[in-house]
Amino acid sequence: MKRPNPALYPAFYEKYVDLIPKTDNILAELHNQMMDTIDLVTSLDDETLMSAYAPGKWSILDILVHLMDAERVFTYRALSFSRGDKTPLPGFEEENWAKEARANDRKILNLVKEFSLLRSSTIELFNSFDEKMWLQKGTANGNEFIVSSFPYIICGHEIHHRNIIEERYIGK
Repeated sequence: MKRPNPALYPAFYEKYVDLIPKTDNILAELHNQMMDTIDLVTSLDDETLMSAYAPGKWSILDILVHLMDAERVFTYRALSFSRGDKTPLPGFEEENWAKEARANDRKILNLVKEFSLLRSSTIELFNSFDEKMWLQKGTANGNEFIVSSFPYIICGHEIHHRNIIEERYIGK
């Protein structure tokens, strides 16, 4: 699958898609990046995982839960649109979701297990789509998307947050 034309998804997400290295297989890239993210977060101690780099910012655990929340939303959108559902879907308020998720009350190994299962499920769903499904369009949060944009948005969104973790939390 080729990168979707930026005109076929909201401009806001282009900053994420631009982060993805050139690849002929976005689903393999999703799997590889899952492993990279798991390696990164499991290499950190609990204090680092639960700390924020500045007041009012999320912890690394908050970021990991946010990645899963966003992936679930994007995957649902892809599923809905791929099935031809034209019902406009709502947005989601990530700050409210993060606050209510209570990520710092969770253990990293449980989060990593959940993340791994979620990503595997996402990849399997995307593997089931045929050409017609990938080309379906729908509206979410008042914006039009093409289904083929979602694996790229998920992938780029994760890269964006992993870069923040590496630059602002652990100083790589």
